[in-house]
Amino acid sequence: MENATIEVKGMSCGHCVASIEKALSALEGVGEVHVSLEKNEVNISYDQTKLEFDAIKEEIEDQGYDAK
Repeated sequence: MENATIEVKGMSCGHCVASIEKALSALEGVGEVHVSLEKNEVNISYDQTKLEFDAIKEEIEDQGYDAK
């Protein structure tokens, strides 16, 4: 499993956290997802043979947030 931290801009509440966690958890190959509203970041573990890093960032952006 690969671990990554992604800076996310645009989160403002618990609903934002929940929507990102739900969307990322649904992706094949994702192990764990932890979203920190205070730090504006997502920590994720994923299987890089099943999921590309760019697809994770794209999913966050599809939810309406800016992923760096």
